[in-house]
Amino acid sequence: MSWNPLLDPTVPIGNAVDAIETVIVPRARDLGGFEVRRALPSVARQMVGPFIFFDQMGPAEFLTGQGIDVRPHPHIGLATVTYLMKGRMHHRDSLGTDQWITPGEVNLMTAGHGITHSERTDGPMRTAPHAMFGLQTWLALPLDQEDRAPGFHNAPEAALPLLEGEGKTVRLILGSAWGETAPVPTASETVYADATLAPGASLPLPDNHEDRGVYILSGSVTSGGVPYEAGRMLVFRPGDAVAVTAGGQGARLMVLGGATMEGPRHIWWNFVASSKERIEAAKEAWRAGDWAHGRFHLPPGDAAEFIPAPER
Repeated sequence: MSWNPLLDPTVPIGNAVDAIETVIVPRARDLGGFEVRRALPSVARQMVGPFIFFDQMGPAEFLTGQGIDVRPHPHIGLATVTYLMKGRMHHRDSLGTDQWITPGEVNLMTAGHGITHSERTDGPMRTAPHAMFGLQTWLALPLDQEDRAPGFHNAPEAALPLLEGEGKTVRLILGSAWGETAPVPTASETVYADATLAPGASLPLPDNHEDRGVYILSGSVTSGGVPYEAGRMLVFRPGDAVAVTAGGQGARLMVLGGATMEGPRHIWWNFVASSKERIEAAKEAWRAGDWAHGRFHLPPGDAAEFIPAPER
């Protein structure tokens, strides 16, 4: 598939740099040799479109016998999106899903009323050194979807639309953009894409979404003549025709956005909701620990332990 050159607007110059509404510098946290950088939520922005949580995991190198062990834990009111560049992760959830997540796939788990899952690098992965690099994001669910039934959807890399041309390679992970639509169902209007740009190549941001941002994974980009390095999230004003241009080393970035939510969301631990009452009800249900008859169930095959709810 060839890139459509008619989609390339003039790169903003001069005062057009004001098209950038917010620049977010992620907060870094060391989880015992495994660094996580969190861009959303931030003081500047709670959400970009439906994206309410954005974590870069790694890159990290694990020695033999080491790895990730995220024990079973609950979610409500959101959908998690796991997208890996390196490594593999073992996902199990209370629906009975038992899925190894591999690079290039998109894995969307919708919590709705409630779901429990674990994420590990277990089994044969612990028998040799291995690398891990990826992104985990949360999408807030619209009001009419908060109590929906949970679900899980995996789409292999080959099923995701790929656009190539003029120094750009863009894989559409979720939603619609640049005339293509990804096969993974989302609860609201969304765009999420993985873009690699050669030095000097320009990428127009899709113009069919209210909220749009980019997260720079590697290299650098310029917008309005101002350079931005890796590890920055740029959030753009709605409605502006905007492109970003790769620096001298090229760039890899994630494009994210979509329709804004009907209002802000409350976040506590792994719960997202439109009201504090929904959060409190989920807290009670998890602390009750009634895995057989309650709101939450532990994942089959990984039910020997779980993460307790925080005290506050």
